[in-house]
Amino acid sequence: MADGVNRLRGPNRSFVVITHYQRLLNYIVPDVVHVLSRGRIVKTGGKELALELEARGYAEYQEEVPA
Repeated sequence: MADGVNRLRGPNRSFVVITHYQRLLNYIVPDVVHVLSRGRIVKTGGKELALELEARGYAEYQEEVPA
């Protein structure tokens, strides 16, 4: 899959890849990373954000559910 995405990648074509797996991002290097929580983007960054998420997890981005 990664080869196909990378082959089709270009300045006039965008892809949205939704994953929790850093391993996939080793093959498809993202330009932009968004963190979603409860349907909202709560953090945006570059490929470094994906590495941070792998190291630290998603807990700080999860909103508490009201009781």
